[in-house]
Amino acid sequence: MEKGQFEKDIARLKTSQLTLSSSSEKVRNDALYKIYEALERNKDYIYAENGKDLRSAEGKISPSVLHRLKFDDSKLSSVRNGILDIIKLPDPVGRILEKRELDSGFVLTRKSFPIGVIGMIFEARPDALVQIVSLCLKSGNAVILKGGKEATCSNRALFNVIAAALDETPLSSAFLMLIESHEDVASILKMDKYIDLIIPRGSNSFVRYVMDNTRIPVLGHADGICSIYVDKSANLDLAVSVIVDSKVQYPAACNAVETVLVNEEIRDSFLPLLKNALDKEGVRIHASEDVSAIIDCIPAMEDDFHREYLSLDIAIRCVKDVMEAVEHINTHGSHHTDAVIAEDEVVKDIFFSLVDSADVFSNCSTRFADGFRFGLGAEVGISTSKIHARGPVGLSGLMSYKWLLEGNGEIVRDYASGEKEFHHKDLI
Repeated sequence: MEKGQFEKDIARLKTSQLTLSSSSEKVRNDALYKIYEALERNKDYIYAENGKDLRSAEGKISPSVLHRLKFDDSKLSSVRNGILDIIKLPDPVGRILEKRELDSGFVLTRKSFPIGVIGMIFEARPDALVQIVSLCLKSGNAVILKGGKEATCSNRALFNVIAAALDETPLSSAFLMLIESHEDVASILKMDKYIDLIIPRGSNSFVRYVMDNTRIPVLGHADGICSIYVDKSANLDLAVSVIVDSKVQYPAACNAVETVLVNEEIRDSFLPLLKNALDKEGVRIHASEDVSAIIDCIPAMEDDFHREYLSLDIAIRCVKDVMEAVEHINTHGSHHTDAVIAEDEVVKDIFFSLVDSADVFSNCSTRFADGFRFGLGAEVGISTSKIHARGPVGLSGLMSYKWLLEGNGEIVRDYASGEKEFHHKDLI
């Protein structure tokens, strides 16, 4: 596409977003339901296009990426149910977050508003496109979509189905844009005049590239190096079950566990139990010397404790207590999702307080770090940032706010001189 025309198309999204954000909740929910119906009605077309991507990718990408690429009945059902969940969520637009009377009849309100235009760059997961569009529609944000090249046919089909459904509504599809080339990605990273937020989902190197090459705020995470600490107070059977689920249920996910830290006081009793369970699932164990002295495993290199395997591999190390576990996680982890298995409430409190991660769990699988499972309807990604949004990013993470001040001719001079005084009375 000609550069000048491309920039004009991006600029038009800004105008379309204002129309979307000023629409009623009913109009947006009705549009979501149109998409819900259209996906079922056009599933054969979507599956056929997805089949083209699968055949092109066969033998060229890893099994984990191929699994993400497949769009079948299960994933269609999941994204359609996700749309229904989003419809049921309260309208995030125009919520009053604070209301305060500064002086008699002089009222300040903090109200939620959409961020604006979002550039969403995501991996080869066609279902992610549906989730992203649904969340942006509900939250009143325009969105530029760039999926992984392996999913080109699938993304194009889903976009066409969604756009056609929206064009039958008062909103139209003008707030959506699909781009497909790397050149377009490089272009949008420079468009801070029109784009308000970039959300990249992909490899560590790609996310770093985005962060290093744009002045637009970036929301996301580079790695998912998640750890589980098993305390000496842990229920060992529960610990085995949680670790197996965290590793095996979907090993290619960013919230799958990659490192297990075991309290040295229980290593003799716990490690054989864990190895037996992991062996049954085909998990390869990379472990430190103190662990390999007890169970048969692959000797771990130091890099193994900085690694996001995204496969049936796991690193195991022994630690003396919860404080050493916390130090390891904060040093080696990626601030994504970490869990403690413990019955000791003091240990859990220490772990919750000191682990510097977006999601910190006790006695449950790290795989629960997910927008749908958190009741957010769906998610556009997971953020390890401490500013704006953290953890799974759903509707609330796609909102900003404005301060609205309603006066009656008030001037600062009167307050600076002491003629008038603020009384700052909270109204909600």
